[in-house]
Amino acid sequence: MNVSAESVFPEKYRILSGSTLKVIAVVTMLIDHIGAILLSMYQPALKTLFTLFGREYSVYLIFRDIGRVAFPIFCFLLLEGFLHTHDRFRYGMNLFIFSLISEIPWNLMFTNTLRYEKQNVFFTLFLGYLAFCAIEHFQDEQTMQLFCILGLLAVSIFLKADYGWRGFVFLLIMYWFRNDKTAQAIIGSCWLYYEWKACFAFLSINMYNGERGFVKGKFLKYVFYWFYPVHITILVILRKLLFHM
Repeated sequence: MNVSAESVFPEKYRILSGSTLKVIAVVTMLIDHIGAILLSMYQPALKTLFTLFGREYSVYLIFRDIGRVAFPIFCFLLLEGFLHTHDRFRYGMNLFIFSLISEIPWNLMFTNTLRYEKQNVFFTLFLGYLAFCAIEHFQDEQTMQLFCILGLLAVSIFLKADYGWRGFVFLLIMYWFRNDKTAQAIIGSCWLYYEWKACFAFLSINMYNGERGFVKGKFLKYVFYWFYPVHITILVILRKLLFHM
């Protein structure tokens, strides 16, 4: 077993492999994007089903709330990949390449054009990855660490990548508290107060057993990379066919 830190749960509850976490993240992301791309155009899905704590819930809103779980899990998996990969350069290049590949589907998702002022989440993950690299490379030079972090933070603000500078800082929180899962969950949840539903991701993160799981080999690894731009493209096409948008 290769667990980076003790879980807040007893060992018998740590039943999720890295592969299972990837599936949870991908499925919740898909649910979120179905809501954002398709259900947002379907009037019956926008009708209020019930009210809870003063908030009106529709099918659309439920789908979007479920999707909040995906980002923290992807951040955790990114950190695990960074800590255990045998080739950090290739890992980083994959993130950068797929951030570029995903940009056109991402733009079409929001504007139905090739231009959109904000960038896709791969850019946020890539900037976080660069921050991890800088922190470890300059571990004896705190001034350089701070310079790199502030520089990457400025880039995240300029790019307006998905989850913005808050997402970049969240990645740093995940890294700094990687060896203290309790603090990671508490501080990470506090930081995500503006999207508190995302805090439920820490339940599955703390059920991680340190095992890689069934995703082995290059083919399955790249299936998860390609899923992001491909599923957005398919949903955009469906939107065009169903709603002429």
